[in-house]
Amino acid sequence: MDNISKSTVSPNPIILKSEGLLKYILETSVYPREAEILKELRNATTNHPLGFMGTSPDAGQLMALLLKLLNAKKTIEIGVFTGYSLLLTALNTPRDGKITALDPDRKAYEIGLPFIKKAGVLHKIDYIESPALPVLDKLLQDPANEGTFGFAFVDADKNNYWNYHERLIKLVKIGGIVAYDNTLWGGTVALPEMAVSEPKREWRRFTLAFNEAISRDSRLELAFVSIGDGLTICRRIR
Repeated sequence: MDNISKSTVSPNPIILKSEGLLKYILETSVYPREAEILKELRNATTNHPLGFMGTSPDAGQLMALLLKLLNAKKTIEIGVFTGYSLLLTALNTPRDGKITALDPDRKAYEIGLPFIKKAGVLHKIDYIESPALPVLDKLLQDPANEGTFGFAFVDADKNNYWNYHERLIKLVKIGGIVAYDNTLWGGTVALPEMAVSEPKREWRRFTLAFNEAISRDSRLELAFVSIGDGLTICRRIR
């Protein structure tokens, strides 16, 4: 939760533009398959003042499929918040899987910690209470870490997405995936700036710049998915 001001953050609008359609999707194919422990953590997160920032369960469902397809044993997560996506990752990786989880806000992480322990997956998680960039740089100081992660998930400060990307693309193996959350920023990326509320304009600009840069990155294949608040899935190809 780097550089996030509670006074200026508010939920983004539903990209589908139809609460009824989203409700149908969630109730038909997401909630019935959501692990009970994830549901418990999602409900607990609603009590947090920024509870809307948790990973959406429909995005989580897609992440679970990707993790299983990759059979990812070594993953990294930037931006943990209360740990919904972290717990989901731990539930969908092998027993000997390892997750490096980076976030300076341990207080939010501790909301999810009892659920992680209850699920019996704490042994998979290396939580580091720190901004992400120094940790990523430290990992890259050892060439043995390059190309060893199967999956990475980023849901953090948008002004640093490209900085994270330049490091993660080296840490993730060829064929591995990096997923970035909130890359459609409530659909505001398709609106003229004057139609966007003032508090959202700065991160909208960061998001636009990141989307443009990543679309030109020849090191990867990518897909923009309009679930949650927009999810960009990047597969490293070289």
